[in-house]
Amino acid sequence: MADLAAIAASLGEVLHRSGIPATPERQARFAASVVDIAPGTLDELYWIGRVTLVSERGQIEIYDKVFDQVFRGIIDFDQYLRQSQKPMPMNSKHADESKPASPSTGDRKDGNDSAGSAATPGDVADESESSDEPAILAAVSETELLRDRSFAECSQDELNLIAALVAKLPLVPPRRASRRSARNNHGNELDMRATIRTSRSTGGDPIRLEMKKKKERPRRVVLIADVSGSMEPYARVYMHLMRGAVQALHAEAFVFATRLTRLTRFIGQGKPDQAYAKVAENTPDWSGGTRIGKALLAFVRDHGQRGVARGAVVVIVSDGWEIDDPLYIEQAMSRLSRLAHHIIWVNPRKASVDYEPLVRGMSAALPYVDTFVSGHSLRAIQDVLKAIHRATDSTQIRRRAA
Repeated sequence: MADLAAIAASLGEVLHRSGIPATPERQARFAASVVDIAPGTLDELYWIGRVTLVSERGQIEIYDKVFDQVFRGIIDFDQYLRQSQKPMPMNSKHADESKPASPSTGDRKDGNDSAGSAATPGDVADESESSDEPAILAAVSETELLRDRSFAECSQDELNLIAALVAKLPLVPPRRASRRSARNNHGNELDMRATIRTSRSTGGDPIRLEMKKKKERPRRVVLIADVSGSMEPYARVYMHLMRGAVQALHAEAFVFATRLTRLTRFIGQGKPDQAYAKVAENTPDWSGGTRIGKALLAFVRDHGQRGVARGAVVVIVSDGWEIDDPLYIEQAMSRLSRLAHHIIWVNPRKASVDYEPLVRGMSAALPYVDTFVSGHSLRAIQDVLKAIHRATDSTQIRRRAA
């Protein structure tokens, strides 16, 4: 018999991700009720879960869908996602697995009967809410199916859905200390002027010491994405991330295949379709060969040394495949590491459990990289955003000392 605690935790996790706050306390109450009642059928188990896990009438429909998914296997979210053009009959069930009727009231067809509370068997779901079923299924499929799936394994419809999710990801910029200071009771520096002003009320005796602390400002973020043929499945998703970063963080955006192209001035303007059309017009080498070293050298020469990369967090998205001499990559990364505050390299190939940086281009770049992540899936993109936000001042000091 399956472990009851694991079953309760799994059901609670899916409910929570679907919008029902199935807290650990409710999961424990569900498990304890199963032990006390010892249900012999799925219908009995359904009502135990509904009484212990559901707290509002509006949650019943979601609970029914999740229960069917977990215990009856009626709803196939993968099939729903792949056949989004053809709606699935949501209410179709096997003849012997129809929705159980209330054990205390039976089937009520009289419109005058009042429904019970959401946690009681007498509650009747409103049929008018059936139009929300596709949205419910989509929400669950987003978290259950696409979170860890590699972009290279996704269909076009799935990539479109992922792109919409990426556009909603929160972008929090890294911070840096400003030259200006502000009064702060928890500061680590004495504010002499404020202390003297305060001492006037005590006859010039500085009884109270006023402290100050450096202000913080957003640190510049630069994204450079490889759009060569080997990066095609990932490049299109990262275009959405770059657009969001340009709009939210005022980041700088570049792409390269055989040459470097700056996208900042038009990728964040207008509607997404218009912006991506301009990207296509200005990137003739899209899905071409890869010249990472020369592209990075062009970035350092034309943009980095002029201030774009100075003190910035630089994110490079590439698999490291290089058709030129990897010495170009080593030269570019060496110069970039002296300009940038923190370098993050995103390589989708790193997701493989047996990955080793055997590609010459990747091997030449790694000694100058501060953070190395995969970024191959939706969850991995969230790791990229965390790495951007967590870039700290001590990293640059450690790298230079090494």
